[in-house]
Amino acid sequence: MDKSVQALNNELESNNSQPIQDLQNTQDWQRISPIAILYFLVKFITGILSNIVVLLPMLYLGYDSFMAHPHLFAPVALGLLAVIITSTFLSFYFFQYRLNQDHIEIRSGVISKKYVNLPFAKIQNVKLEQPLYYRPFGFTCLQLDTAGSAKQEAKVVALKIDFAEQLKKEILAQHQSVNSVSTNNHDDTDNNALPHEHVDEVILNTRSIPDLIIHGLTNNRIWIFLGGLAPFFDDFGNYIIEFFQGLGIDLEKVLTISDKPMWQIGLYALTLTFIILLPFTLFSIAGSIITFYNYTLSKVGDRYIRRSGLLTKYEVTMRLARLQMVVRQQDWLDVLLKRINLKFEQSNSGINQFQAGAQNSRIIVPSINSDECLALINDVYPENKMIDIAYQRISKRFLLRNLGFILTPIFLALSILFITIDKANVISAIVPIYSFISLLIYMRWLRWGYAKDDNFIYIRKGYFGVDYYCFPIYKTQQVQFKQSWFQQRHQLCSIRLILAAGAQDIPFILQDDGYQLLDNALYQVESSRQSWM
Repeated sequence: MDKSVQALNNELESNNSQPIQDLQNTQDWQRISPIAILYFLVKFITGILSNIVVLLPMLYLGYDSFMAHPHLFAPVALGLLAVIITSTFLSFYFFQYRLNQDHIEIRSGVISKKYVNLPFAKIQNVKLEQPLYYRPFGFTCLQLDTAGSAKQEAKVVALKIDFAEQLKKEILAQHQSVNSVSTNNHDDTDNNALPHEHVDEVILNTRSIPDLIIHGLTNNRIWIFLGGLAPFFDDFGNYIIEFFQGLGIDLEKVLTISDKPMWQIGLYALTLTFIILLPFTLFSIAGSIITFYNYTLSKVGDRYIRRSGLLTKYEVTMRLARLQMVVRQQDWLDVLLKRINLKFEQSNSGINQFQAGAQNSRIIVPSINSDECLALINDVYPENKMIDIAYQRISKRFLLRNLGFILTPIFLALSILFITIDKANVISAIVPIYSFISLLIYMRWLRWGYAKDDNFIYIRKGYFGVDYYCFPIYKTQQVQFKQSWFQQRHQLCSIRLILAAGAQDIPFILQDDGYQLLDNALYQVESSRQSWM
């Protein structure tokens, strides 16, 4: 059973009373624990599995050859095993680190050597990751991020938990100390807060198992799995038919629709769809629970900490200054269930959202209600008007361009082609496709809107669901003004606002509004002199 927020806060208050010991510099290069061999082994295997969609066609084509020459299986398997073992051991052997004068240095790599030297003061994020196989031995992984990196900067893959926690606190204290000195140099006001001043950790949100089940249902990316399994559809179909024949059911006869009423055909289709979707939905729910189990979002001073994970425990720390954008996300099923996924986008967080592991390196609060969402957004951006502000819709010529000039001519051309080759019956199959894409384009136009106030820019978009984006104007790093011939003729434009967390586009708005938005963004960036980090 999940702990209440109040109980967790009380527990943290008691834990925070422990003193922090100073770290000792390790002048000599240190090898990590042999337990890291397990880490490199799992990393190698998951790297292969992560590309399984690419490998599936090759495996499918080579399946018949293996069946025809089964004697090749043993040497191929032994060769693959030898490659895995050798790669794992060498990765462990060449991994070293040391702490030297408030720096951490890491050497790694077998063929391609890598050397990283990070000053503590430059490290923006510190994340702890504890895989299941590390827990009995008391080890964890320490991930370090710096501002401006396009990906994770460094990772020490096997440290004792106590040492990793001390190192994390020392790094954060160094960074806070540098920021305090910088603030005092630029401001005339006194800053009485000390770098090591004790601040209680407060739990802001927790997630229960029912919440995670709902998150798994509403974020089911079934089309990815279906796309990866496409080469095996024929084999699956034959297997299903044989399975039902073993139960005494002639599936082909049951699915013959020529002699059945429409209600029975619809019932068959609904049942078959449910059977196909059920295992993928269960897989999505399991993924949600594994990723977000025992979820807590807490706050210490200006730092937000996300902890979660069933098999692998993750701890992600984000400074408020590093927050680039808040995203309030609702898919169509979220709208029906009145749930919201809230995302705190950090610098360089443009990772593949379709990968389950991607959520482990960002701050995301899954499947919360509107009151919880509003409280969290107001905590990070107290002056925001994300929901209350009036959004201005983009021009209807967005529909004219996409429907009138692109989609409809393609549909008419295909229709004429099929009529010419005497296959007019195919048109009845592409009409629903044309209608569905048209509906998507209309819903896209209906949802797309934008607004601004003195501090923030707001963007709304989506299809059947709706997503809201809110970011401080001074976080803008680059702006782009785009205008096609069609847009120029109608005094329209498209603009792009680029932040450290990625780019946001607003298409088909009035030219004057576009210039005003961009000019205002550049003015605030220059005049405010606030750091985007």
